[in-house]
This record gives sequence, C-alpha cells and structure tokens, in this order.
Amino acid sequence: MTRNGPLALSFHALVMLFMLAPLVVVCLVAFTPENTLSLPTAGFSLRWFSAVFERADFLDAFYNSLKLAALAASLATLIAVPAGLALTRYSFPGQGFVNGLLLSPIIIPHLVLGVALLRLFALLGVNGSFAWLVFAHVVVITPYVLRLVLAAAIGIDRSAEQAAQSLGAGRITLFCKVTLPMILPGVAGGWLLAFINSFHEVTLSIFVTSPATQTLPVRMYVYATESIDPMMAPVSALVIAVTALTMIALDRVYGLDRVLVGKQRQGIPLCRCASAWPNPTANRCPSCSTANRLRA
Repeated sequence: MTRNGPLALSFHALVMLFMLAPLVVVCLVAFTPENTLSLPTAGFSLRWFSAVFERADFLDAFYNSLKLAALAASLATLIAVPAGLALTRYSFPGQGFVNGLLLSPIIIPHLVLGVALLRLFALLGVNGSFAWLVFAHVVVITPYVLRLVLAAAIGIDRSAEQAAQSLGAGRITLFCKVTLPMILPGVAGGWLLAFINSFHEVTLSIFVTSPATQTLPVRMYVYATESIDPMMAPVSALVIAVTALTMIALDRVYGLDRVLVGKQRQGIPLCRCASAWPNPTANRCPSCSTANRLRA
C-alpha cells in the first residue's frame, strides 16, 4: 500500500480544517450566555438551547422537517430502485431522455424549481398542502438516490441471479433475496443522502411551504431575517447533531464504507436457495439446511 507523503497529508489536513472549522465555531457559539453572537465567550451556558425548546414554532418546524425528510426519501427510493434497474438492464426508445429527466433536478437551480412549483401549485389550488410539499421534495432528491442505485446496479454480479432463476426462483423472490441485498449499499446510501438533502432544503421550501407546513430550515431563515440574537446557533448545532447521529447510526448498523464506497463484506457466501450465508464457517445454509454454496 502506498502511503501519503507530507504534502498530501498537509493538503488533507487543510481540507478537513476548512470543512470542520465553521461547524466547530457554530457549536461553540451555541453555548454562549451573551445576547449577541460572540467568540470567545465569557462562559458556557445552555440558555439558548432552553430558549429553543421553549419555542413551539421551532419544535413544530423540526417535526415537520423529520416527517417530510423521511417520507420524501422513502418515496424517492421507491421510484429510484425500479427506475435504476430498468435503465441498467433494458434498452427502450427514449432511455437517455428518461435518464436525463430523472437526473435533471441536480443541475436545475432550486430557485427555478421553487418558482415553477409555486406557479403549478397555485394553478392546482394546493398551495400550503403538506402532501404537495412532499412531492416537491421528492422531485429534487430522487436524483441522489438514482445515481447510487445506478452505480450499484451496474456493478453487481448477475451470476447469482441467473443461478436463482435456474433453480425456479420467482421474480419477487429473486428481487428480495438476491438483487436487493446486492444493491442495498446503493439504496441505503441514496436514502441517507436524500434524507439529509430534504432535511436541509431551504431554497425550494421557501416557495412551497405555508405557516402550517414550515420546515426547520425555512423557520431558521425567517427568524434570522427578524432577529440577530444567538438563537440560530443552538438550532444549527441541533441540525448538525441530527445529521451526525444519522451517519453514526448507519455506520454502526451497516457501515459507511459499504454505503458510500460500495465495499462488500468478504467471506459471506450465497446459497443456491438465494439466501445469504451469514456464518462463513457453517456447513449448512440456515434457510434450506443444505450445503449448496454459490460462491465464497
């Protein structure tokens, strides 16, 4: 293995410092007891954290953001998985157009999408609807799921699927027991990125939210235009904490290397019944009690 030299390590350190410095500053300022944003502070206090939890509008916006992000990410995943498999396995007229259409929200500014959706919702008479807010977020986050699903679907080994088909596995069994486990890193990583992007989305949401469906980033933006007290610092620290905890939980449960890089576990064979063989030292499959391994 080639080791990084001093120049590469210095560059990596500068990049990490550039990325982490704003987060550290925000988290430190969140504990200030002062009435203004100041660093260094005279001491550390939970004054502004208590103020956040006493504000019903911030709590409602936080719950709205969690519900919205979870629903939008799940719906985007339900759209992206079949779309990704279809785009990688079949050839049909307009395939490039469909692929470009699904990925286009990545390159279209969210300001433009917000104005367009605002006009569309006004014509339909659904302004301020939570369901249509979910639809708007699904539009902008589906490409993040689709890109990872496409990468995962292109890189999988089709021999396990062919073996399962030759043994009589139906389409549902084939998908649930063979295809889905192999593309799961892409699906899980796409859902995570979609959740985070939906939770943080502000530009589009400003146009399509109402006071009853206001998300946390929109509420933070509105509050920042009205006041200059340090209230935004603890709210930002809480948002950072939610994102960090989501990443840590995913890493503990599934592994970020598998989700973001696509690294697979080594030494986990498959059985000819299309089930995973979780214990490489076991002599028989836990599902069908046979010793028919496809690969080690």
